[in-house]
Amino acid sequence: MQVIWQEELNYRALDQWTREIPIVAERGKITDRNGVVLAENTTAYTVFARSNAITDKTAASALLAQSLGLNASEVYEKLTKKKASEITVAKKVDKEQIETLAAQTIDGVYYSRDNVRIYPKSAALCQVLGFTSSDNVGTTGVEKYYDEYLSGKNGELLYETDLVGVEIEDSVATYLPAEDGYNIELTIDYGIQEIVENALLRTATEYSPVSAECIVLDVNTFEVLALANYPAYDLNEVPRNDAELLNALSRNRLVCDIYEPGSTFKIITSAANVEEYLRGNKKAVSTNYVFPSSRTRSVDGTTVKCWSNHANGKHCNQTLAQALNNSCNPCFTDMALSLGKETFYEYLSAFGFGQKTGIDYSGEAYGLLLPQTAVRDCDLARIGFGQTIAVSGMQLACATASAVNGGYYYTPHLVKRIYANDGYVLQETEKTLKNRTISEEASKIIAEMLEGVVKEGSGKKTYIEGYRIGGKTGTAQKYENGRIASGKYVSSFVGFFPVEAPKYLTLVIVDEPQGAYYGSVVAAPCAGEIFQGIIDLKNIHYPNNGR
Repeated sequence: MQVIWQEELNYRALDQWTREIPIVAERGKITDRNGVVLAENTTAYTVFARSNAITDKTAASALLAQSLGLNASEVYEKLTKKKASEITVAKKVDKEQIETLAAQTIDGVYYSRDNVRIYPKSAALCQVLGFTSSDNVGTTGVEKYYDEYLSGKNGELLYETDLVGVEIEDSVATYLPAEDGYNIELTIDYGIQEIVENALLRTATEYSPVSAECIVLDVNTFEVLALANYPAYDLNEVPRNDAELLNALSRNRLVCDIYEPGSTFKIITSAANVEEYLRGNKKAVSTNYVFPSSRTRSVDGTTVKCWSNHANGKHCNQTLAQALNNSCNPCFTDMALSLGKETFYEYLSAFGFGQKTGIDYSGEAYGLLLPQTAVRDCDLARIGFGQTIAVSGMQLACATASAVNGGYYYTPHLVKRIYANDGYVLQETEKTLKNRTISEEASKIIAEMLEGVVKEGSGKKTYIEGYRIGGKTGTAQKYENGRIASGKYVSSFVGFFPVEAPKYLTLVIVDEPQGAYYGSVVAAPCAGEIFQGIIDLKNIHYPNNGR
């Protein structure tokens, strides 16, 4: 027994003849890519007592209550009625109170240093960072996903005691040091994050939506540079007593929720069509093809309408570029049906729909994509212009980035590196190519077409003089109980710049705006404000006014 079970028996013996004071590991800090601290710790203390080692419990209760601002009778009840040999008297005690307590020299009372998580930027990035429990364990967000790295390993200070827990005179203490947690450096750029949150707040103030979200993505790496959800909450004042409210406020909707994308999805249909045309697929539409009168289409007995009544010949007989500018649904119905179910679904899969992007965040949504075997022509027609499909904001942002960056789909990520206080880098995230979606030639064509949407089409309110910006607006009706919800819309805009060498992509989603609902009116100006903010922040200038 002593040989085979040596390690276990030694541990059990040590546990019997010693009492331990926990030494809490310091939780790793979280910063943005430039070193701006987003989560750190402040020191607090936990006070313990061994009731068997306290001879005068009445006097001890009074001194503890006086030093710590507690109720003396409640402390006395703890010391006399608790069966456990060790009692937690108080948590999160500040340094001044501990100094007062230490001056009292009460036998059987001791304390240990603890850490309290604080967030210097309050509500900023609240759904991304998440928060910790009262025991400093990650509960949501990055705090949860990377908890094993952030938390570290607690240590102990061991004292030899007698059977009832009274410290033995002249005993030797054993010190087991704590191992502090690793620090996390995010891909987030806090300067851009501030721009996004301010723009989102102004939009929310003007249109009073149920919610609003925005992401800024590095088109060439899929690093998340900013991610915001409205409404937000102060991470230092988490509403823990209201579970329903806390769940709603802490939910990262851009990653975890889905919606019908509407016209922003036409980017994907166009990309698939152009790529197939370049490959020689005769069913695909050329960039010079002129769609015949595109006011309506009838598919399987259902009617697809353009938002325009085509009065005076307006929006009739248009090319693919013009169809994008005018956001004409029947044209994209034609493209989806021409490509066919099998080919179109190959592109939907390549662009990541119906599957997770793989971002380092818990609870990511898969989206909703009808099984290919169940898709009818009328379904395929509607998917072509962003209905009968539901996506997460993260999926749409990544798919659009791939459509304009040369056809490269990378795994998006929030964490740039994990490192120790001494500078040792445990992990550094490199960009990871998941697959190719379209060719560089097709991607360039799509990017230039989307520039036309901003210069001449529905995205005009995102236009910035001297800079080449591309994008697409979206206005989608909402459904409730399988029916269209009257007066409820999701307004959105996804765009990028510069067109000639895409770097920054932003997606703005505004759920149920009031007073106006078109993506061109609600979401596009918000995106324009964000682009202007990035240009000013990064001091971006292009020769010849971007021409």
